Amino acid sequence: MADCLEIKQHPSPNFGVRRDGAKPELIVIHYTAMATTQAAIDWLCNPQAEVSAHYVISPHGEMTQLVDEEMRAWHAGAGEWRGCKDVNSRSIGIELSNCGDHPFAAAQMSALERLLNDIMLRWNIGPKGVIGHSDVAPGRKIDPGARFDWQRLEMLGLAEKRGTDAVPQDVEMSRFREIAKRHGYSGDVADETLLAAVRLRFRPWAEGELVSEDFRPIWRSAVST
Repeated sequence: MADCLEIKQHPSPNFGVRRDGAKPELIVIHYTAMATTQAAIDWLCNPQAEVSAHYVISPHGEMTQLVDEEMRAWHAGAGEWRGCKDVNSRSIGIELSNCGDHPFAAAQMSALERLLNDIMLRWNIGPKGVIGHSDVAPGRKIDPGARFDWQRLEMLGLAEKRGTDAVPQDVEMSRFREIAKRHGYSGDVADETLLAAVRLRFRPWAEGELVSEDFRPIWRSAVST
């Protein structure tokens, strides 16, 4: 429960107990892909939907909590990160009211930053633990999308900073897969799906075949793992 922030409460019935005694070690950022914030909240609280999240943030920066952080919300679905396949049991899900086709509002980003800082302190989650839904489920999900400002979070220490060092010039896909897996992309997906997921996070407007620049953002953390 985030006591120091102004957060509305709208309890969702769609949750369960975290499995195997797991605690939150990840924060997964989503976008709602719905016309309004209220429509998203209504859907995430609909028992027939069988989906939920811990928090929803409106474009105006209003924060609504749907599921207690101690509980397992149903936001990540099938996916994997760093070998963990039950991401829901080890994460807190934050939904941003946005359809992915326009930038995220300044008030919404400011609210997200405050909420992230609060959650990270409470659960001792470092910047490496803040990821996108597209990172967990490459090929299946694309949120928070190409217009989400990851570099803004990185500058504030609220997401892992991308690498800027020199990278290898041999751009073999097998090596890229190895580096991406060390970074966290451990799911078994096709080469093109993996490349698209890494680019969506770090080089969202890049196209074409694998190049050395695709290694750069994940190189530092991967080789130091």
